Amino acid sequence: MKILVVGSGGREHAIVWCLKQSRQAEKIYCAPGNAGIAADAECVNINVDELEKMADFAVENKIDLTVVGPEAPLCDGIVDVFKARGLAVFGPDKEAAQLEGSKDYAKRFMVKYGIPTAKAATFECACKAKEYINNEFASGADGIVVKADGLAAGKGVLVAPDAKSACDFVDGCFGGEFGSAGAKVVIEEMLVGEEASILALCDGNTIIPMVSSQDHKRVFDNDEGPNTGGMGAYSPAPVVTDEVAERIDKEILQVFLKGVQSEKLNFRGVIFVGLMISNGVPKVLEFNVRFGDPEIQAVLRRFDGDFAETLKLVTEGRLAEADLIWSDDPAVSVVIASGGYPGKYAKGKVISGLDKAAAKGAVVFHAGTAFDADKNIVSAGGRVLGVSARGKSIDEAIKNAYAGVKEIHFDGCFNRSDIGAKAAKWLKK
Repeated sequence: MKILVVGSGGREHAIVWCLKQSRQAEKIYCAPGNAGIAADAECVNINVDELEKMADFAVENKIDLTVVGPEAPLCDGIVDVFKARGLAVFGPDKEAAQLEGSKDYAKRFMVKYGIPTAKAATFECACKAKEYINNEFASGADGIVVKADGLAAGKGVLVAPDAKSACDFVDGCFGGEFGSAGAKVVIEEMLVGEEASILALCDGNTIIPMVSSQDHKRVFDNDEGPNTGGMGAYSPAPVVTDEVAERIDKEILQVFLKGVQSEKLNFRGVIFVGLMISNGVPKVLEFNVRFGDPEIQAVLRRFDGDFAETLKLVTEGRLAEADLIWSDDPAVSVVIASGGYPGKYAKGKVISGLDKAAAKGAVVFHAGTAFDADKNIVSAGGRVLGVSARGKSIDEAIKNAYAGVKEIHFDGCFNRSDIGAKAAKWLKK
């Protein structure tokens, strides 16, 4: 099987790494890829927004399966373009991708089909949005969540503790801070509890959850500082007990599938369900229509099945035939970021210690790397690397991941030191 992976981040490296282990993977391409992906696949110089060019490549190279990593090309309709060429592609079409592309679309979908979620209201006018915010705080709200409606690279959300910060964020949205993504805002009640992520494969006929995980969005230890694209993840998430998992499947995933069928959505891909869990009750924070990053780095470290075969079955509407095999060993992935992230940061810093980290048993997924003129691997993004490891226990997985982290260095790099600590505390209760 010839496979094309679309994207250039840590998610795509994890996908390529897992696909490479498949007996069916004859050849793997990645467009555009990065310096780390280049060791596991042939990188192709096509940007993710060049949809027709990407499809041309797939036709010319007789690609049997295309796996789309990022949300932007999905929301732009890459699946529609590929299907028009008769190409097998993993991911929802443009309409179904609005479950991530528009917070308002997703919220209306949840409400319509009775999926448990936060109370919310949508506004296309800053004045009315701020009036709503002031009324909510006047009614005793401890906090409120403001979201830019469209794609904002993970930065279009604010959990506001007071009316002023919420209103300032609304002004930023309508003032163009997030481009067209902020032309509409969704304002939600603030849910409290512990977050978890469920990635579920869906082919329109069947939906099957992958193992649970938990991301760490805040940039600094103890969940302090601004939100990021994710500073690390672990799997499984102990907050998702067997009982909670049953509720997620019955009250959210199966209802989601019925909604997809009722709306006649073309959804053959993965639905990422961001959850808040309080006292064993799960509620949906958000839907994403692609593998979460860095969650997928920890999740796929535990996958022992044939990933290429599984994804191909999804594209064929035959997910029920898939054999998803999971290791009982926990996995942890720690992100190493550029100094200054998620704000301004420098690029082009030479990275050392990658081989030493691998020798310690870690798998290093490249998120933002490139080659310089001397063929050195250098930093090329905010989140640069994801250092992933398994262990017989969560404590061992944490130890193994950080043993790899300690071997890696580039100027200004930093990482959180507490990835997985919540899981360890849960298990010691």
